[in-house]
Amino acid sequence: MGHSDPQVEQALQPFWMPFTPNKEFKQEPKMFTRAEGMYFYTPEGQKVIDASSGLFCVAAGHCRPEIAEAVYKQLQTLDFTAPFLRAQPKAFELATRVAEFTPKGMDRVFFTNSGSEAVDTAMKMALMYHRSKGQAQRQIFISRERAYHGVNMGGVALSGMVNNRRAFGVGLAGVYHMRHTALAENKFAKGQPEHGADLADDLQRFCALLGGENIAAVFVEPAAGSFGCLPPPKGYLNKLRQICDQHGILLVFDEVITGWGRMGANFGAQAFGVTPDLMTMAKAITNGAQPMGAVAAKREVYDTITNAGPAAGVEFFHGYTYSAHPASCAAGLAMMDIFTKEKLIERAAALSPYFIEGVHSLRDLPIVTDIRSIGLMAAVDVAVDGAPGVRGHEAQKRLYDAGLNLKSTGDALIMAPPFIAEKSHIDEIINKMRDVLSRL
Repeated sequence: MGHSDPQVEQALQPFWMPFTPNKEFKQEPKMFTRAEGMYFYTPEGQKVIDASSGLFCVAAGHCRPEIAEAVYKQLQTLDFTAPFLRAQPKAFELATRVAEFTPKGMDRVFFTNSGSEAVDTAMKMALMYHRSKGQAQRQIFISRERAYHGVNMGGVALSGMVNNRRAFGVGLAGVYHMRHTALAENKFAKGQPEHGADLADDLQRFCALLGGENIAAVFVEPAAGSFGCLPPPKGYLNKLRQICDQHGILLVFDEVITGWGRMGANFGAQAFGVTPDLMTMAKAITNGAQPMGAVAAKREVYDTITNAGPAAGVEFFHGYTYSAHPASCAAGLAMMDIFTKEKLIERAAALSPYFIEGVHSLRDLPIVTDIRSIGLMAAVDVAVDGAPGVRGHEAQKRLYDAGLNLKSTGDALIMAPPFIAEKSHIDEIINKMRDVLSRL
């Protein structure tokens, strides 16, 4: 779509768009009206390859008939039941299936509707766990710079991306941030970088400064996603686990982006060989076809909270109207079948080396200042031009015009293709990137 006429622009006004320059978009809308497999289609019928799985959600490719059919059937059978004091069988079935993918012992699953809700839920679980153990003084949370943990007020406080915080004050008090791991000496590293494991010692410093006995939980993304693919330095997550154990702090992995195969294993926890106490997930759990998130907890966390509760009565005062919504559960179960039958996660792992080589082949372009990659996720940084983010935004728009859709954060262009991608799709993505970036 070119510049719209005033009538079209007027028709677009009522919808207040999220994370979007509304004025710009409404003058020059960029729409999709259809999707299938690896591609979106614009209203004019232009084919646009999806290089970011929608928003890291669509691991199995777009418009899977199995998922659509499951949701349709569910809505004809049981459309809704309150998740408080009542339940429906698919919630229990999906929790069981999810626990087949999580690390051993992380088999208590609480359903939410998004990654943001999963993060706030995990924060409450951490507070409740320590209170149940008679350690209610543990109220402090530790996160990282350049982290993204959703947009609810708890997640905003944890997040370390300035634009997501500056307009909203501190959010919650008592949240401290470790340094990020984007080091100059790790530039153009493939996979886990060599330098930076010692940055985990920031946690030890906070324990010394604030008292480890006052810290409830540490939140990290195994590999930061929204910032622009920051894989953990070798040994970094292991060190965090060690310090948490030493001080009785819960370790929480935010796996909303890294979960469900993106790292080449079920979750980042398995990819990096470190098991957290709580783990958030969302996005690909339903292939993005229905809103859903979840927190997987170690059995000990669930048992501690539940057993400390009253003999008769609610143990954990938390939940959402749409927790374990029947249609979302139906979509989730259909997706679990696809993961299993199509060996999707193994497929992602097998495609990863080809994808990473392709992305790193862009290193010769003068505009490219760094490339970071792991599993089926990578980010290409383009040189800042004027204000930060201006060039990244321009690149993203030009890529759309050239038939490629991806996520950008500032001047980082993030690729995370669906797991059904063939090598030819990777070639198409890289060729379009090269073409647009060489002309930028």
